[in-house]
Amino acid sequence: MDSTEQSRRERVAEINANPWSREALEAQYGKVWSTAEMSAEFTALGFAAPFIHVVRKSDGVRGSLEFQHMPRFYYGFQAAR
Repeated sequence: MDSTEQSRRERVAEINANPWSREALEAQYGKVWSTAEMSAEFTALGFAAPFIHVVRKSDGVRGSLEFQHMPRFYYGFQAAR
């Protein structure tokens, strides 16, 4: 069993109950990506909603993004330690 599943489910419900606009996400988290923009800048390695594990194409840095479902935006890049 995934020890993060319950907390991830709660976060997914929270995010998608009141999805933010791109502008609101940018004000809170900085850079925000649409699906096409995220795919151009990152390689997706795996999803565990509301997170996606990625590699930044420009420098190979691994990390994660958070995402909301509708409208689909990715935000909050955190480099892996």
